[in-house]
Amino acid sequence: MSPERMQETIGIDLGGTKIEGILLTADGRVRERKRIPTEQERGYEHIVDRIVALAEELRRQAAGTRHLGIGTPGSLSSRDGRLKNSNTLCLNGRPLREDLEARLGFPVRIENDANCFALAEARLGAARGDDVVFGVILGTGVGGGLVVNGSLWTGPQHIAGEWGHHSIDPRGPGCYCGRRGCVEMFLAGPALERAHRERGGDALPAAEIASRARAGDACAAAALDEYLTHFGCALANLICILDPTTVVLGGGLSNLDVLYDRGRDEVAARIFNDELRTPIRKNQLGDSAGVIGAALLAAP
Repeated sequence: MSPERMQETIGIDLGGTKIEGILLTADGRVRERKRIPTEQERGYEHIVDRIVALAEELRRQAAGTRHLGIGTPGSLSSRDGRLKNSNTLCLNGRPLREDLEARLGFPVRIENDANCFALAEARLGAARGDDVVFGVILGTGVGGGLVVNGSLWTGPQHIAGEWGHHSIDPRGPGCYCGRRGCVEMFLAGPALERAHRERGGDALPAAEIASRARAGDACAAAALDEYLTHFGCALANLICILDPTTVVLGGGLSNLDVLYDRGRDEVAARIFNDELRTPIRKNQLGDSAGVIGAALLAAP
C-alpha cells in the first residue's frame, strides 16, 4: 500500500437534499467523489444509514482508512454533543456523532458546514497560507467560519463565525432565531429577492436582479443598493472586531461581482480606519469547498 493511500481521508458534506462524499489525498487532491440523495423526509435513522453506507463504500476504496470528517448544517452543542441549529430539523437534538461512531467503529469529526468551507479555503483555496481567515457563506442562509493559523476556532459555545445572527437593525424583520434585524434577514439570497418584490419588481433570482441593476433597471438598482448597504455594515462590524487577514466569500451570492467593488467600498466606508486593507476574495474551491473542508477535519 502506498503512503499516499494510507493517509487518504474521507470527507462527507451532509446537505438537506444531497450527501456528498470524497476521498482526499495527502496532497489535497480529490481522488473519488460520490453523491447520493439525503431523503430527509424519511427521518433521522435513515440519514444515519445513508451516511454509514457512503462512508463504508469510500472506506473500501481507501484501503480501510479510519479518518472521517463530516460537515453538517448546524453544529454540535458544547453541553451535550448533540446537533443544534440545523435546518434539517430531524437532526436537531440527536447524537449524530455518537451514533455514527458506534456504527463505523472509529472516531468521527463533525463541524458546521460553514466552518468546513472556511477551513478548505484557508488551507487549499483563496486564503491559502493566511494567518486569520474569515470564511463567509452568502446563500439561502448566512454563515461563517474562523480559521487561525490553519486551524478552526469554534469557541467555547461552538458558535464562532455565526455572524449571520448579529443584529444590524433591532427594528428589522423577525428572524427564525427569535431576534430581529439579523444579518441573515438582509444578506441571504431570499432577502435580496424579497427587497426587489417589495419595490414592485418581479420574483427573480439574485443574479438576475444584479444583472438588471447593471442594465439600469431602477427597481433592481434600489434593491441592490439596499443589499450592498447592509453588506457593508455587517462586514465592517466583523472586520472592526476581528481584523482578519483575509475574508473569503462563498455561497451562491459570492458570484455577484458587485460585492468585490461596490460592496468592498461600502465596507471601507464603515470600518474604524482610514483604509480597508483586508482583502475580500471570491472562493477558489467552489461547491467542493465544504466537502474538502470536511475531509481536512480528519486529516492525520
